[in-house]
Amino acid sequence: MAAEAANLVSSNLDSIKLIAMAFAIGIGGMFPALGIGKVGAKAMESIGRNPEAASKVMTAMLIAAAFIEAIAIYALVVALIIKFV
Repeated sequence: MAAEAANLVSSNLDSIKLIAMAFAIGIGGMFPALGIGKVGAKAMESIGRNPEAASKVMTAMLIAAAFIEAIAIYALVVALIIKFV
């Protein structure tokens, strides 16, 4: 009886870990994607208004996109930590 209870608790803990991992990577991937889309849209709007500043805007946009992408990588790391710990 005790062995069955231990297996049930272990199974539930594994299920909870998988759900938490799915939420971490799902939310952690969704919002950075929205952020990169918004940064790109505003950069294209800015270049459309002032084409002479395209190189400065593009540089700033790429740096911002890299920082936003780092957040998605942190979410991946958190999901892997949840899975393996």
